Order: sequence, then C-alpha cells, then structure tokens
Amino acid sequence: MSRTALRICPLCEATCGLTLTVEGVRVTGARGDRDDVFSKGFICPKGASFGAVDGDPDRLRTPLVRRDGELREATWEEAFDAVAAGLRGVVDGYGANSVGIVLGNPNVHTVAGALYPPVLLAGLGTRSVFTASTVDQMPKHVSSGLLYGDANAIPVPDLDHTDHLLLLGANPLESNGSLCTAPDFPGKLKALKARGGTLTVVDPRRTRTAKLADRHIAIRPGTDALLLAAMAHVLFEEDLVDTGELAPHLLGLDELRAAVRDFTPEAVAAACDVEAEATRALARELAAAPTAAVYGRIGSCTVPHGTLASWLVDVLNILTGNLDRPGGALFPQAATDRTPRPAGPSHGFSLGRWHSRVSRHPEAKGELPLSALAEEIDTATAEGEPIRALVVAAANPVLSAPDGDRLDKALGALDFMVSVDPYLNETSRHAHVVLPPPPPSQSPHHDFAFNTLAVRNQVRFSRPAVPLEPGRMAETEIFARLILAATGMHGADPSAVDDLVIGQTLGKAVKDAHSPVHGRDAQELAGLLAGDSGPERRLDMMLRLGPYGDGFGVRPDGLSLTELLAHPHGIDLGPLRSRLPQPLKTRSGKVELLPQPIADDLPRLREALLREPDGLVLIGRRHLRSNNSWMHNVPALTGGTNRCTLHIHPEDADGLGLVDGQPVGIKGAGGAVTAPVEITDTVRRGVVSLPHGWGHDRPGTRMRHAAQDPGVNVNQLLDGTLLDPLSGNAVLNGVPVELIARP
Repeated sequence: MSRTALRICPLCEATCGLTLTVEGVRVTGARGDRDDVFSKGFICPKGASFGAVDGDPDRLRTPLVRRDGELREATWEEAFDAVAAGLRGVVDGYGANSVGIVLGNPNVHTVAGALYPPVLLAGLGTRSVFTASTVDQMPKHVSSGLLYGDANAIPVPDLDHTDHLLLLGANPLESNGSLCTAPDFPGKLKALKARGGTLTVVDPRRTRTAKLADRHIAIRPGTDALLLAAMAHVLFEEDLVDTGELAPHLLGLDELRAAVRDFTPEAVAAACDVEAEATRALARELAAAPTAAVYGRIGSCTVPHGTLASWLVDVLNILTGNLDRPGGALFPQAATDRTPRPAGPSHGFSLGRWHSRVSRHPEAKGELPLSALAEEIDTATAEGEPIRALVVAAANPVLSAPDGDRLDKALGALDFMVSVDPYLNETSRHAHVVLPPPPPSQSPHHDFAFNTLAVRNQVRFSRPAVPLEPGRMAETEIFARLILAATGMHGADPSAVDDLVIGQTLGKAVKDAHSPVHGRDAQELAGLLAGDSGPERRLDMMLRLGPYGDGFGVRPDGLSLTELLAHPHGIDLGPLRSRLPQPLKTRSGKVELLPQPIADDLPRLREALLREPDGLVLIGRRHLRSNNSWMHNVPALTGGTNRCTLHIHPEDADGLGLVDGQPVGIKGAGGAVTAPVEITDTVRRGVVSLPHGWGHDRPGTRMRHAAQDPGVNVNQLLDGTLLDPLSGNAVLNGVPVELIARP
C-alpha cells in the first residue's frame, strides 16, 4: 500500500519541497510539492530522482572497521570503540592539531551536518580544519567579512523584483543557484525578462543561462575582477555613483575612488578580451536601471583574484545604491538566526589568526586551504606535528581537491582515519572506520545554512519520511557518538551532546540583555522545549530565540517547532527587506569599502593588466543532473549531456587536428589525464572545459555504476600551489593546460 510524505530536497541549494510516494519503506516516486511556500511545485531532475538516490544499493548499511588491512562489517559498538581508541591515541600522543577535520559540501544539506561539526571542532580544539568552502566559495565569505564584519553576511539578488541582473561565473539554469537559494531560478530569470528587465551574463562559455541573456560577454577566464574594477572606474569617472540611502552607512568612498583609478576600460580590455566600450556600456546600464543586482559565483571565486572579484560584486551594488534595497541585493533573515542585536561597532573580521604548518597559508574563517591537506599530512617541519588522524564527514577530497594522487598516497599513511559517508568512495576507502548515515528519506530536514541565503524569508521542516531501518543509526546520533569518542567521553549517552549545547545556549541567552529570555531561568526554559529528539529540541530552541520566535512566550504569535509542525508545507515569512545597519559587525559599525587586506592585494591585480595567456586555459563545467562526485553512482543522473568530455572551440580543435570524440591528453602542472573531445562553439576560443567530480577508477571503491563510466579527475591537472592568497581558495579556472592528441 502506497502513501505520500513531504520532504525538502537535499540534493542542491534550491531546497525544493517534494511530495514522495512511499511503498512500505521504499521511496518509489517524487514530485514537486505544489503547496510548498517556497518552491511552489518546482522540481529538477535531481529531485525527481530522489527515490533512486535514496535507494542506491551501493549505499553502506553497516559500519566498516579495518582489520588485518581490510575493511569489514562491524557492529556500531565495535566501530565507536575503534574511533575512540584511534582518535584519542593521536590526541594524547601528538596534540589536538594532529587531528584534521575535513567537511564536505553535503554537510550543509543535513540537520546533523549543520548541528554537530561545530561541537566536534570546539571539543577537539584542533586548528587543522579543512572544508569544501576553499574549493568553492571562501572568497565570498572573506569579502563579506571584510566589508560587513561578518563572513556569513552575504547579500543575495532580489530575483523576484529586480529590473537588471548581471551574472558573473554563474550558470543557474544548470546549478539551480549557489549562495543564492532560489527554487526555480530559471523561472525567475524568465520572469525578469517577461516584465521587461535585463539579464546580462559574463562567462567564457555560452551556457544555457547565457543563451537566455540579453547580453553575453565571453570574458577571458580569471579576469572578472579586472572587468568589475573597470566598471567601478566608469561609475566614478562618469559621475554615475549614487549610493542613495546607503550613504550614512559607508566608510572609505573617496579611498575606493582612488583605488580603482588605474583600472580604466581601455587598460583592462586586452587582459579581459572585452572591448572598452562594452565595459562602459555594462556600467552605464547598471547605473541607469531602476533597480539592479550584481551576482557572482563559483566561476568568479575559483580564480587568482577571487576575493577581489567577490568584493567588487558588492562594491558595484553599493555604488549604484542597490545594496540593501528591494530589487537589488539584500541580506536574508533566517528563522534560526540569532536575535538581531542593535546596530553599532562590533568585533570585526580578522584573517590569518594562525597559519598552515608547511606553506604558512593564513586561516580564513577558521579554515585552512583544502589544497594544503596533503602536505599537512606527508611533510614534516619544525612547526609542529603533521596531521596523523583525520575525521572526514561527507567529503571526497581525492576527487574534489587539487592533486588527488598525492592526497591519495598521504591518506594511506595516516595513523587513523574515520569517515562519515554513505559510500566507500575514492577517499573513504582509506578509512580505518566508516560510519554510514541512513538515506535521506530516513532523516529529518531543515535548511539551517541555505535559509540564510534564500531569496525569500521562509521556514520549513520535515520529519523522516520513512522510519529508520533496523540496524541503522540516525546521522545525528552518529555525530553525537563521534563527538563523545573524539573528546574522551566515549560511552556516555549521546543525548548528553544536545543537552550540553542547549544548556550552554540558554545559559548565554538569559544573561544577554538583548535576548527575549533575559533574566529567566535557563533550566526552566530547557524544560519548555518541544521535540521528539535532541536535534528537534535544539531546533525549537533556535526558532524560539530567533528573530521571528515566540521568545518562550514573550511573543505568543511567534515561531516555535510546534507552530512549524502545524504547517507541513512551511511558513512564509515574507520578502527580503532592507536591514542595514543592523547586520554590520565591523569595528566602525559601517560598511568598510576598502579594508586593508583588499587594498594590499590590489597591486597584484594591477600586475594582471599586463598578462595575456598565449595558450589554452582550462575551466570547469556544471551539469543539471550532477552535484559533485557521488551523484555519478545514480543511473538516472548520468547520461545525456552529463558526460566527462573536453569542450573545445572548433577553431582550436582544427588548429590542433582534433576531431569530435577523439581521445586527447590534457596536461597541467599537477599531472595529465585523457578525455574524449567534444567540439562546440559554446566555449570561447582559447578555452577548454572539463567537468568536475569524475575519476571513479581507483581500486577499493564500491560505486559500481560510477565505475562503469569513470571519466577523469579534472583536479589532477592542478598541483595545489595556485591559491587566492586572501581566502586560500584553490584556483580551478583559467589555469594553463597543454593538449596532446592521442592516436
């Protein structure tokens, strides 16, 4: 007998509501939830394949523990005994920094991945922290931290109301958006055009998004910051700067004018391969639009000047008066955000509070570059012990980080490694213990991270659609037990972790004069929390203390878990609103337009004015049916255009004597791979494109479908030495490569 259940899709950042068809304990179908307050029935191929993802037979069902060199099935008790012995042995023998933590992208798609890693990091006290952010978005966090004092204060374009949208390095018709949570992003772009608005796309490829645009600028990869700086120059030069209501909140406008003086459209034209008049037109159109928003994503982040490009995106929004106003770029307000504090000077944002041991890379947002992970394991220095143990949660850096071959070898030399992962993949195959979480249908869902980036304020929560299968352990309990094992409390009740967080949070809240529960009894408040589990009680606490919360009775009509459960399709909290100056946490209490680290990095950008590559450069590529390496094991999400081929322009192919489908060697600083050629004029001359997440050909994995058509690992072409110095983000786009024809 079949039934239906609601679930928020965890397969990309759009967070669409799904209606699942469930037969027994198996998900047999998925369609868009038409009553979902946010997605209103939209669904993409990934969401439609939820059942296939959920029921993948290669998902691990029991823990694996390495015995006599082989990973073998074990009980949960045996697995956590091994974790406690392995991690505590390293901590006690070599110190906390000898344990590294690696967090992958899927962590921000789960309740457990959002709630528990911060507790693990605090409990261990290690500075050896690496995440997917430094191969993706760290430049945006750093630029926001420097501008606004808060690395998580990221303004998003008001897609539903803007008159003019400028996209750089973004392809939301394939990605569904990133650092901008928007179900049906394609539909929102079409609606923009239908109401007479303008869409401009800057991208080296004529992507599906670029084909929809009114104007497509096929820029040379890696030069986004130069183009944006030239646009800022034009705004100043032609007296087009109009900061409007932002003016009282800005610091450093005159200094900014001087900083971009050298970046004229004529000066950047050769490096960007964009005519000066086209750059001037972009700036004028942006200034003339009634409302406008500039939005840059991974293509503008994973380049040598990623932080400068991210900073300049916001600078253009500021100079045209479009930051923090409807139709421009606004700061979302999530239901689980802390209660807003009064505006005023705060602690600010700092970079480089510590450095990596080998190459001395500065930390950013508490993280070290993922590109440095291998050398932190395999290289001895006088600066302290190398990493001897790893906790890897939902990450596959052998494929996602540069120079996977080196990292592959380094992982094999660790004293101990534990992976929280549903698959035995290219990275987890090295683990001494693998702890597999259940499939998503058996887990609750709330988007803690993505609601802070959503284009409309709303809140939704879905309990597990399917009961936890016998023999499995909830992902939240896996993380709680992992925390206890890693911090010397192995064997304690896992509920102690949630109780500790609740006690600490409420203890601080009752002492905070700005909190709705100031002066009350923390234990009494803890007793009022609703929920069937520790994670649900923590969610209830965050909702009730948040900006829309009931304040534990202070605002009777406010949010709580009980209220949210009464609205299974979610609660709409309204459109984005102007919030400045409240979100600012800078030391000045203002938007600091030219922070010193930015000013110090601008000479490096000036040097880029003189560079024009004389060979081919490589960029990545995103497919609608794919989201990082693990989706390649789902047959429904492979095939069609989702193939690991090298895109090359017809004229470049002709010059090299290449024909469609021919295997070609691709050589970079980190190594070489061979992939079939796909000749297409959608990529500009001088540029080749290879998608990421492929390379499923290593022994010892258990991803059978992915191994049938493994593709090649694009990140093996990189040696990990190219980084954006401010953020530590890997340079993945615009890197030189050489092609070698194969017979």
